[in-house]
Amino acid sequence: MAKPALGRGLGALLSGNPPPTPAPAPTAPAPAGSAAVTAAVPPPALDNRDRVQRVPLDRIRPSALQPRKEFAAEALQELADSIREQGIVQPLIVRERDGFFELIAGERRWRASQLLNLPEVPVIVREADDRSVLELALIENLQRENLNALEEALGYAQLAEQFRLTQEDIARKVGKSRAAVANATRLLKLPLSVQAFIREGRLSVGHAKVILGLAVEADQHHAAERIIKEGLNVRQTEGLVAKLQQRGQKPVHESSTAPARTPADANLARLEDKLRDKFGTKVHLKYANGKGALEVSFYSDDELQRVLEILNISAD
Repeated sequence: MAKPALGRGLGALLSGNPPPTPAPAPTAPAPAGSAAVTAAVPPPALDNRDRVQRVPLDRIRPSALQPRKEFAAEALQELADSIREQGIVQPLIVRERDGFFELIAGERRWRASQLLNLPEVPVIVREADDRSVLELALIENLQRENLNALEEALGYAQLAEQFRLTQEDIARKVGKSRAAVANATRLLKLPLSVQAFIREGRLSVGHAKVILGLAVEADQHHAAERIIKEGLNVRQTEGLVAKLQQRGQKPVHESSTAPARTPADANLARLEDKLRDKFGTKVHLKYANGKGALEVSFYSDDELQRVLEILNISAD
């Protein structure tokens, strides 16, 4: 059974569905000949959690817990144009903080509204602690594929460090596999210069996973620059990293591109790619006439432990 993307608490926070109201107990009929006494039963109180309010735009503040840091100007302008024509269809979700309203969900709508100089916007006020805010912000962005790889990794790391959640906990809350969470957070081990290349889209996550095979930061940076300068694909990057490892992690300065290994069978190559994504490290698959070998590389004890966990194998 597929895991729900939202936990029960977060689902209630986002949708605002009130808990079911128990039906009143049936009233026994009055005895014959006696006067019926009708008690005035007050109607159930309305749940104000669904109430949409309109608040001044300048009373809303962004949340420091928002994992998304980059908002494309062109996309925001397109959203602003849509709001100008259709209005804000989905209210912003906020919580009260220090006399202002802090965003839980809807920062793109808030930013687009600023472009239009709207005086006020519709909001729904929720009560939420910091952990719920971060979880909900991650879920909203992941479901809409709004986060780049580094923003996603930083969000997971914040849940782990600030709220002491395990990778299993995080995976369950955001609807991802534990391996996906582990692979994402490994990107934060790269030097900041290489992380910037990923954030800018100059390096892919596939490139980054291969670069993580190098233990020295200077070599990781050098390899990243070589990849960008020479336009190396992931397979060529594996060749470059292997050469660096064979030479004792000494940078390679020759301009020639490391030759890529070309499997004879395209299906075999695709399977190897899937295995590489699964394990988040270099994988070499040999196959001929129904026989062969699968080689999964690791470059530290922690990485070996991660591979064993993916295979559900205990080292004990």
